[in-house]
Amino acid sequence: MQLARVIGTVVATVKNESLEGRKLLVVQSLNKDLEPSGKPLVAVDSVGAGVGELVFWCRGKEASFPFKREDTPTDCTIIGIVDSDAHVTNGLQTARWSGRTHD
Repeated sequence: MQLARVIGTVVATVKNESLEGRKLLVVQSLNKDLEPSGKPLVAVDSVGAGVGELVFWCRGKEASFPFKREDTPTDCTIIGIVDSDAHVTNGLQTARWSGRTHD
């Protein structure tokens, strides 16, 4: 799991059938100081994130876990929304996961 900031949206006129109705977002990975790190990536949104939000994302086979794995071709998925940048910068671990809060 890594931190990123959602920096944009993607519009695809043609995509895999299993991605129909799924939102694609551009995310910028962040380092521990919440500064950009690496190149932006396109991620499938599984939690309802929006531009400007701080999110958790994963890649690899785990990226398909929020969906039917055999049906969703993804290698980068947003899996959580961080409630506030302060939770990260103050060392707290509270994040909103699909509408639930975990401490």
